[in-house]
Amino acid sequence: MSDTDSFIDEVTEEVRRDRMFLMMKRYGWIGAVVVVAIVAGAAYREYDRAQTSAAAESLGDAVIAALAENETDKRAEALATIDAETPGGDAILKMLQAGALANSDQGDAAVTLLAEISTNADLPLIYRHIATFKALGLQYDSLSAQDRRIQYETLAQPGAPLRLLAQEQLALIDIADGDAEAAIARLQAILEDAEVTADLQDRARQVIVALGGTLDEPEISQG
Repeated sequence: MSDTDSFIDEVTEEVRRDRMFLMMKRYGWIGAVVVVAIVAGAAYREYDRAQTSAAAESLGDAVIAALAENETDKRAEALATIDAETPGGDAILKMLQAGALANSDQGDAAVTLLAEISTNADLPLIYRHIATFKALGLQYDSLSAQDRRIQYETLAQPGAPLRLLAQEQLALIDIADGDAEAAIARLQAILEDAEVTADLQDRARQVIVALGGTLDEPEISQG
């Protein structure tokens, strides 16, 4: 390489450094802003997480204190004074309050609270179906079997979170209507469902036997 080429290379490198310095001077603040934004975002997430955790702990302490009341009517009153900051938290509080009201012979008030949950379209389906299921249990004597059947059939639709429990209730309505055959068929379908729980299996088997039905024994392969 000639001295001239070497000199040109040095000048070119110097120009590059000058340009780089100028760019950093002119636009370096952007990088600083990005760094500050990242740090601020991380700090906010930590703060928000701490606030959420503190709110959850506060709500939990308030619920525990309310449930510690020995008298069910006072327990319901204490639960009613708690303010939940989320729709889900409010739904759970109302369910607990409804349970306390039901235990203090205020079934109508309990059903009213549960109806607020079951008709709230902003809540997840599981909350609404649990509220409906509980309300139907409280209205055993006040709703006709046909009205309860219609609502349980809605809860028993494929994919519904409480469909097997609703099927069990429909089987009990079948029994009350004197249709043991329909009840046995419904209970057999529950036993064959892949999502059935052990407790529900036991209850279904016991009712089938009590109705004079037979249980399908699992096939044993011959070796």
